[in-house]
Amino acid sequence: MWTVVEIGKKQYIAKKGDILEVERLEGEDSIVFDKVLLLVDDQNISVGTPYLENVQVTAEITSEKKSKKVRVFKFKRRKKYQKEQGHRQIKTLLKISDIVTSKK
Repeated sequence: MWTVVEIGKKQYIAKKGDILEVERLEGEDSIVFDKVLLLVDDQNISVGTPYLENVQVTAEITSEKKSKKVRVFKFKRRKKYQKEQGHRQIKTLLKISDIVTSKK
């Protein structure tokens, strides 16, 4: 069973036990995501319009880390202007603990 989940305006494929690297999230140990776009369960495929009801993905926050540094270099020729900057985005590592479906 796997799903497509929207986390922070981006979409991720999530299976039970997977570790996802997403943009920084605020929270404690566990987070519940209810914006599920797609659910594939053995032979059944469910597509939401835009989201599926009664489907939730629970995840545990394992750690935070910094991503690779992005360098920005600006210059203007013949004007003696040059500027260099760097940026490192902070990422959150999530471990998918369970995919919960409740049919009514």
